[in-house]
Amino acid sequence: MDQPKPASRSVKFGLFAADLHSCELTKQGKRIPLQEQPFRLLAMLLERPGELVTREEVRQQLWPRTVVDFDHGLNKAISKIRDALGDSAEHPRFVETVARRGYRFLADVREESDQKPQPASLGRPAEVVQAVSADGDIGPGGALARSQARRSLVLRVACTAAVLLLLASAWEFNRQRSVAGIHSVAVLPLANLSGDASQEYFADGMTEELITQLGQIGALRVISRTSAMSYKNTRKPLADIARELDVQAVVEGSVLHMGDRVRITTQLIRVPADEHLWAHSYEGSFHDAFALQNEVSQAVATQIQATVSGSEPTLLRKAKTASPDAYEAYLKGRYFWNKRDAAGLKKAIDYFQRAIDADPGYAPAYSGLADAYAMAGGWEYGVLPPDEAAPRAKEAARKAVLLDPTLSEAHTSLAFALETSAWDWGGAGSEYRRALELNPSYATAHHWYGYYLITVGRNDEAITELRRAESLDPLSLIISAGVADALYIAHRLDEATRQLQKTLDMDRNFAMAHYQMGQVLAQKRRFDDSIAEFQRAIELSGHSAAFDANLAYTYAVSQRTVEARQVARDLENLKPESGAIDADIALIYVGLGDNDQAMYWLEKAYESRFEAVMLARPQFDSLRRDPRFSNLLGRIGLGT
Repeated sequence: MDQPKPASRSVKFGLFAADLHSCELTKQGKRIPLQEQPFRLLAMLLERPGELVTREEVRQQLWPRTVVDFDHGLNKAISKIRDALGDSAEHPRFVETVARRGYRFLADVREESDQKPQPASLGRPAEVVQAVSADGDIGPGGALARSQARRSLVLRVACTAAVLLLLASAWEFNRQRSVAGIHSVAVLPLANLSGDASQEYFADGMTEELITQLGQIGALRVISRTSAMSYKNTRKPLADIARELDVQAVVEGSVLHMGDRVRITTQLIRVPADEHLWAHSYEGSFHDAFALQNEVSQAVATQIQATVSGSEPTLLRKAKTASPDAYEAYLKGRYFWNKRDAAGLKKAIDYFQRAIDADPGYAPAYSGLADAYAMAGGWEYGVLPPDEAAPRAKEAARKAVLLDPTLSEAHTSLAFALETSAWDWGGAGSEYRRALELNPSYATAHHWYGYYLITVGRNDEAITELRRAESLDPLSLIISAGVADALYIAHRLDEATRQLQKTLDMDRNFAMAHYQMGQVLAQKRRFDDSIAEFQRAIELSGHSAAFDANLAYTYAVSQRTVEARQVARDLENLKPESGAIDADIALIYVGLGDNDQAMYWLEKAYESRFEAVMLARPQFDSLRRDPRFSNLLGRIGLGT
């Protein structure tokens, strides 16, 4: 009898499939030529999607120690992989370069087998039954025949049980292997089935708790609340949502409030196959609703962790949920904070303070307050003088960490405060890394860590972090614009333009995107278009020092010096209202070519502890050879 062929191991990603045994790469069934060594390197990356594969690991596994030019061989292999996949180093979809360290495979990888388990022959036990006579003897052999028949029957039953056990084990192995291929998930807003609109906060809170808990699972990319909540009350097919968010599975469910009882139902569904992998219902007293919320979110996260990893779950952090009034105020604070304009920040501060007043022990509210104060003192918004906003931001962030040391948001807030107000680069970096350790899926931590890396001169790593933030929060306007900003600062102007167009496609009225487009176009010397973009940003969100100063800078470099100087005078007259505008005024004088005045205003900005990331911008390139500028960077702690 022919022996069945062993199943070849095949993995899929995007439109591609790779047979790791035959070393064959295909795209939609069509073979893509790829030499053996590049394919082996690709296989290494596919074995560990989302993880850093170091150059040393590649050297040890794929290149003999006698190879002289390892770097050339590795770079050539990576280039061939990118050519085969239609990928690019500048805007990677599959293979990401981690500067001086190695490579990371970005896309989701799912494993499939080209053979399904075939049921084995279980024999014909009916033959044994038919041989048994009415008096219990088995045919004409007497006791011997009876003994042989018993042994045969026992053997057949044992064999049958063994085969069934093997089939069950094979099914469970394939199921676990199939589920273990899930590396990305979105928690969709839980439906409120209570018929009571006042219970929406509870359903939304349950959604956020699930996102927070799942975010702690390192094996998962979990879409952030901002993007997930945009699907609230929509009836889109799950496959469409999954495609838009680029995830392999979704968690969905409902909340039902009945008298003094609450029932919460959740399920994990693989998409687009609409395969239900796990489901459960929880019920408890509404009087202890928030304790139930914590319990359920932990239980669901633990179950999903075990399901996707196939291993014993680790202990996940138990989140604390606030009172309904505090939580509602907190949500409103985050809503206005996400608007990223002066008016929104003022409202955010008010709502976060209301949340604290309602529940003084609610750590996320302090984290939100710290974020709002830190941004209010930033150069782009100028809501408060930095020397007034910075101490408040730091105090609120430290309070958040004190109340909940396991809260990723709190460490992110503290990192941001240390970076922007204290210029404590070592402390800020440590806090960002701690935040990402606690919750690898917290998009804002990746977002702000990216800007930190820009400030300390690590642009390539910064772009990587910001793209990670974008993958976790694909519908976030500010993160999308942040990716463009990092590309702009790295002088990758064409890529920045394309990214900003993508942002504006999501919302044509997002002022920050128009403002950043104005900066890019000014560097491209498309001055009229740049001016139009700045004017559009001002029209959408009102005057701000950053918007006005960049408009004036463009006036200056396009020889409209009278208008530029008028804006500078206007901002100088506003000086008592906000210390954040010193560096903005300096920017105008850079455009006018007046380095003495530019340095005078930068020194005043230094005294008020301005947001130093501003100095990384291309507008300041003409000052970089000035010893006074180098001295300023050194005092800030950013000198070379």
